[in-house]
Amino acid sequence: MAEESAKLLLKTSFKPTKTIESIYTGGKVVITDDAKHLITTLNEDIIVTEIDTGKQVHELEGDTEIVTTMAVKPDGKHLVSASRSLFLRIWDLEKGECIRTMKAHEAPIIVMDIDATSTLVATGSADATIKVWDIDKGYCTHNLKGHGGVISALKFHQYNGKWYVASGADDCQVRVWDLQSRRCVAVLNSHVSVIRGLDFSADGKYLISGSRDKVVNVWDWQAKQLRATYPILETIETVGFLEKNVKLAAKFGKNWQDAEIFYTAGDAGVIKLWDLKSGQLIKAQEPEKNSQHTISDVIYIQKTQTLAAVTNDQNILMYSLEQKLARTKQIVGYNDEVVDVVYLGKDETHLVAATNSAQLRIYNVETQDCDLLYGHTDMIISLDRSKDGLLVATASKDKTARLWKIDLTNENKEDRFKSAGVCIGHTESVGAVALSCKSNTFMITGSQDRTIKYWNLRDLDLQNPSEDYHPKAFYTHQAHDKDINTICVAPNDKYFATGSQDKTAKLWNVDTGELVGTMKGHKRGVWCARFSPVDQVLATSSGDKTVKIWSLKDFTCLKTFEGHTNSVLRVDFLTAGMQLASAGSDGLVKIWTIKTNECASTLDNHTQKVWALAVRKDEKFVVSAGADSVINFWEDVTLQEQEEELKEKEELIIKEQELQTFMRKKDYLNAILLALSLEQPFRLLGLFREVHESRPENDESSATGSENVDKILAELSIENIEKLLGYVRDWNTNAKHSDIAQTVLYAILSSRTSEELVELSTAKELIDGLLPYTDRHYQRIDDLITQSFIIDYTLQAQK
Repeated sequence: MAEESAKLLLKTSFKPTKTIESIYTGGKVVITDDAKHLITTLNEDIIVTEIDTGKQVHELEGDTEIVTTMAVKPDGKHLVSASRSLFLRIWDLEKGECIRTMKAHEAPIIVMDIDATSTLVATGSADATIKVWDIDKGYCTHNLKGHGGVISALKFHQYNGKWYVASGADDCQVRVWDLQSRRCVAVLNSHVSVIRGLDFSADGKYLISGSRDKVVNVWDWQAKQLRATYPILETIETVGFLEKNVKLAAKFGKNWQDAEIFYTAGDAGVIKLWDLKSGQLIKAQEPEKNSQHTISDVIYIQKTQTLAAVTNDQNILMYSLEQKLARTKQIVGYNDEVVDVVYLGKDETHLVAATNSAQLRIYNVETQDCDLLYGHTDMIISLDRSKDGLLVATASKDKTARLWKIDLTNENKEDRFKSAGVCIGHTESVGAVALSCKSNTFMITGSQDRTIKYWNLRDLDLQNPSEDYHPKAFYTHQAHDKDINTICVAPNDKYFATGSQDKTAKLWNVDTGELVGTMKGHKRGVWCARFSPVDQVLATSSGDKTVKIWSLKDFTCLKTFEGHTNSVLRVDFLTAGMQLASAGSDGLVKIWTIKTNECASTLDNHTQKVWALAVRKDEKFVVSAGADSVINFWEDVTLQEQEEELKEKEELIIKEQELQTFMRKKDYLNAILLALSLEQPFRLLGLFREVHESRPENDESSATGSENVDKILAELSIENIEKLLGYVRDWNTNAKHSDIAQTVLYAILSSRTSEELVELSTAKELIDGLLPYTDRHYQRIDDLITQSFIIDYTLQAQK
């Protein structure tokens, strides 16, 4: 029963407890050698994130210019970053602070590499020069000139006790520099396009270079000879060696156990492994279905034998070498606009989000781990889930709707999310989708072609889901005169409602597809419609900045909620249909109480439009997401706040009673301290008046009327003195209380030095407030004394 009443408690307070935000907006990505931290660029800032938990460790504030490149020391202590401001910055990764800034080149730094001993960093710039710096001491050790274009690749190399740097540029040359003699010892010409990657073999004899001319060259760099050219048949963006590991190489087949393997990646969006000796392809990673991304960089994490691919759509995809390039983890760097979110799973532990992309993103709410589902070929616009959370429907701009089987408990990662069917039939992008509420027997879609379709899912096989399953459309109706924005199915599965840009919402019969009624009244397009879980009413939100509730018996408007300052994009019912949550283009989420028509709470943590709203089944959390790429989790804290308020009231009553007891017992020390802590100046004034009026006749030494009270005032803490002087200033403004104010002021001034009082943070305001009124009171007393002489004169004259 208590649980029931808690559930029906009207919600008035929410606090933001968690956010899912962007961590990467393009540019360089670095992973520390211990595989603990991921370092990414977010606009002009740098974000350090824990890979395992997804927790943000540091946000390193940039210098208002875009970060062009960065590198982390192999020991993981420092990060070196460069931006378009031409400065080189060195960061302490433990504290998250910038410890040194240096002016580096005359043009932006494009590439960077740090040597294995964590001592030197080489920077390659657009001014065609390479500089080598001592990181800890902060000075330049080498300035290498010779390239005729932007430096595009750098690699340190230690061979026979000597240090070398290999560099590549857009003049298509590869150069090797001897750091001891500061000379260029090799110029390697063969490529016909910009060099994108360089690496040295395990024995140090061979150098490989990858270029956008679609080939990898193998060089004997000491003999300055080209040993082999391997056609990769794609524009190469990165190239590198794997460590020589017989056990690891054998996983790709017995033939390769002694092979020296290198990887390439580029505009095909696939990581490929090659044999150095023969140039044969050992293994290519399985391409992601319908994906159109390219890979801009690959980071080899030796500790976990993982290749992390950085894609041009700001995702970081981890592929395990031990599992033959199976995808083991995804990190979503940037969400773009989040247009829809829905809770998933039996216990609603996951959140599925549709962003401005063709991939579906499924977040684990606790760890913020993300899975990407590939299938659609264009942006996903709308989502819905079945009541049991095992089926998700997605509607996309690619004119299709897709079904996905969700099994979050499956230990095999690949079987957790399976494509279960594709609905093909609409001629324009599908903008709204809704699944049946009671059972997974049908689905309704609405499209830009202004039609609605009923899809029969009775023969959907969730035990053996297949993408080849194409549900049949039972009926198709022209529904509205403009785009359909929203569809929702009634809790009893007998009716469904649609909302459109033509300013109307319509109610339809599910079985026959007949129009039951039209709700007219909005002055702009209807963005969202939702059925009440208990009453026969429908809530709609519109571009006219209002939310309306309609009767489903006679289709009249029962209530209108006004308060948003821009279009209301989403609406949902809360608290057993007694409240509404709405989200708008003004970046606000509002909670409304239907009975009183009042806004009970406004949740403000977005900077742009809020497109999406999802309520957890137990209504403990509300999720909002929008155009600012942020997903906010709001926790309902109404019950806790009410309990805290009650507790505070009880404590106040107890303290009030204690204060009265202290006054009666004449325990002035505790009474003064308690009145100060309760911030009750009137009680304090009464206490000082009582002391003043009950002054013993023979007492001439005490300031206040009691030596005990004088002593208490002398021993008060400086914070309490400041508070008391504030009260004295206020009492002093009233002639009735000025005598007590002056008495207390005198007692304080007698026990404190002027130096102590001047150091108070509010000393100036207090003195400015006390002086004019004190002058006025003394003037008044002087006038009274002058006037009292008339009595003396009158009495004298009567003698």
